[in-house]
Parts: sequence; C-alpha cells; structure tokens
Amino acid sequence: MKVCIVGASGKLGQYMVQHCLDRGYEVVGVCRSKSVDKLDRLKDRITVFSGATNDRELIRNAVEGCEGVLTVLVPWGVQQYSSGTAQAVMDFAEPGARLIFSCGWHISMDGKDVYSWKFKAFFKFFDAIGKFFRMVELNDQVEACKRIFESDLQWTVVRGSDLEEGESEGLPVWSKHIGDPILRSNLTRRTDFALFMVAAIENNDLIHQAPAIVGCQTPSALEHTQKA
Repeated sequence: MKVCIVGASGKLGQYMVQHCLDRGYEVVGVCRSKSVDKLDRLKDRITVFSGATNDRELIRNAVEGCEGVLTVLVPWGVQQYSSGTAQAVMDFAEPGARLIFSCGWHISMDGKDVYSWKFKAFFKFFDAIGKFFRMVELNDQVEACKRIFESDLQWTVVRGSDLEEGESEGLPVWSKHIGDPILRSNLTRRTDFALFMVAAIENNDLIHQAPAIVGCQTPSALEHTQKA
C-alpha cells in the first residue's frame, strides 16, 4: 500500500511514518521546507515533498497513487491553513482512497459532545491568545472538519485527547462523544494516537466516523473494560 502523510515531520507525523514503514507500506511525506531535516533519519526509506501543506499543487503531486492519506490538521497562522490543507487533500486524493484526519477533542461532528467548563475555558483562552499573536486559528480547524463531514469521500476524523510521550500501550479505545465515561482519563500516548491513525486506513467501520480516543491502559478505559 502507498500512503501519504501530510505533516510528516511533526511529532505525530514521525510516529505515523514509522508505523506505516513497520507495516511495509510505501510512504510519501509532506512537510514544511524548514522541517525537512527532521526526517533525515528516514530519507532513504520515504519520498518527501517539501512546502506548505495547503499548497494545492504540492498536495496534488504528493497524493498521486496513494491508497491512504493521513493528514495532521494543524491550525498554523491565520491563512486558513487547516481548511486549505483538508480541501486540497479531498480535491486531489485518488478515488476511493482512505482519508484519515487528526484534530483535537474540541471538534464536534453532531453537537452531542459534552465538555467540562475547564475545557471550554481553556479553549476560549488558547483561541484568543492564538488569534492575538496571529499564531493559530482554531476556528479554521473547525471549518476544515465541517468540510470533511459534509463530504461523501471515505474519511475518518480522529479526535485526540491530551498526549504524552512513552512506549506504546497498544491501540487506543474510542467513543463517539466527548463526555462518555470511557474517555474520562483524557490521556493518550502520542505513538498510540499515530497507531490509531494508521490502523484506521484498513478499518472500514470507521468510515464517516469521528472517534474520540483515549489510551487503552488509562483508568477510565480499564474501568470500562472491566464493566464490559
């Protein structure tokens, strides 16, 4: 299988690259020009396209022939980076390709997610600071996912909890809605977030789903397993 990873040089992206290589996939990576050196250790094993991930021509060339496209929706700056990236991927991906996107818990597909007041306060604060310094644009990530949800392509949007480094604990568990008891721990190993993204390529049950994930060894996940 040939897979394109958009945002390959980031922490999550590098883990996805490694998981794909471990599966024997042919990997194409897309990353900003200034970050190419982060992939030096893998340069002999992958093909790299460098440039802005919302560059439509770049994405067109990178996703050619790919059966899966894994995209990290990063809300950099205030130039519609997330929505531009998502739109380019959807416009140029091969017919029938599995499109897997990553984002945070703040994205809601059906409006049934339940957030704590702390979460909502943090989101508003971070969004305001990001806009003031013109660093991030969280609402554009919302716009990107809105476009994805309205598409009839073979997409999955993986919504990640808080992340930590560490050895893999295994494939995360997931639920459809934030606020479900299984997600209470709100913590996932970054490598396992990447693992879930890669595994979703071949999991057709996740098509047109927006799974919210949490580490399989967290207290809330284990409690759910014991009750089951």
